[in-house]
Amino acid sequence: MPWDDKSGGGGPWGQGPSGGGRGNGSGGPGGPGGQGPDLEEILRRGQERFRQSFPGGSGGGLGTRGILIGLAVLVLVWLGSGFYRVQPDEQGVVLRFGEYVTTTQPGLNYHLPYPIESVYTPKVTRVNRVDVGMRTGEETRSVRQGAVRDVPEESLMLTGDENIIDIDFSVFWVIKDAGDYLFNIQNPVGTVKAVAESSMREVVGQSNIQPLLTEGRQQAEARVQDLMQNLLDEYGAGIRITQVQIQDSNPPAAVIDAFRDVQAARADAERSRNEAESYANRVLPEARGQAERIEQEAAAYRDQTVEEAEGQARRFLSIYGEYAQAPNVTRQRMYLETMERVLNNMNKVLIDGDSGSGVVPYLPLPEVERRRNAQQETN
Repeated sequence: MPWDDKSGGGGPWGQGPSGGGRGNGSGGPGGPGGQGPDLEEILRRGQERFRQSFPGGSGGGLGTRGILIGLAVLVLVWLGSGFYRVQPDEQGVVLRFGEYVTTTQPGLNYHLPYPIESVYTPKVTRVNRVDVGMRTGEETRSVRQGAVRDVPEESLMLTGDENIIDIDFSVFWVIKDAGDYLFNIQNPVGTVKAVAESSMREVVGQSNIQPLLTEGRQQAEARVQDLMQNLLDEYGAGIRITQVQIQDSNPPAAVIDAFRDVQAARADAERSRNEAESYANRVLPEARGQAERIEQEAAAYRDQTVEEAEGQARRFLSIYGEYAQAPNVTRQRMYLETMERVLNNMNKVLIDGDSGSGVVPYLPLPEVERRRNAQQETN
């Protein structure tokens, strides 16, 4: 054999590892006597078995055709490996020799088989969450399940009125563009967390502490979300921020009792102010109504008094005209009318002394008068 190991050369590529044997003093590596395996015989047997695996026996021409058919089948299988499916919650990112080429949408797609092209299919609808200022039991084993551990180096921030506030918040985000997400940023979670902390510190630094503790939290969340989205778009991160949620906002633990006392005092002041405003809103309309009523009554009394005075003046002028024509008659009539008006409601009866003794000594004249008036009212 051409590759015979009788020379002790260790095969066709020269000497073996130790020149003349492998420590057993028997020659080549194949067994006793230094005779190695017959490589030509091994190759011949393998070729014969490959030919027999195809129809047509072991003829040389048919064997060549079988090899070509096998190669064609392998090529078809290789080409068919380029088909891939993108799920509804995914995007396909196609790489050609490791370089980003295109992004494909959900469905059945095709790319050139490996190693020419490859594809990644990240889930773009899954909502991811990043917590800043706290760690939950799901994130770390250092706390029990469901418990929350505060991280002061992330949560303590300086407000615009030079107070310190402890804010724990969560950021929810999804993948907006899979290509940018995979290749423009190296650590997406770390990038989102860093941008979230920076944006929150900027918003807190421009705000007073009181709104952040009470009614201003929603405005702060909206501002942080807008600021984060702008920064991530500048980075080309391919990430969309869906929500920023402040989980807790408190003063530092060392002064939280004093802040709570101040908060209670402010709540009492707010309650007192609301009660005062409610009382003012109730009393002022009543006072304005009473003032308007008094003004209208005064105007009516003025008009009535003026009209009565003018009527009396006209009556006086008319009586004066009659008096000028017949003074005695007018004087007598005025006297009688005045006495009638004065004595109209008296319950006494006056008898003229010149009437003589024809008057009955006792006569219930007031009772007669009362009965007469009652009868007139009935009629």
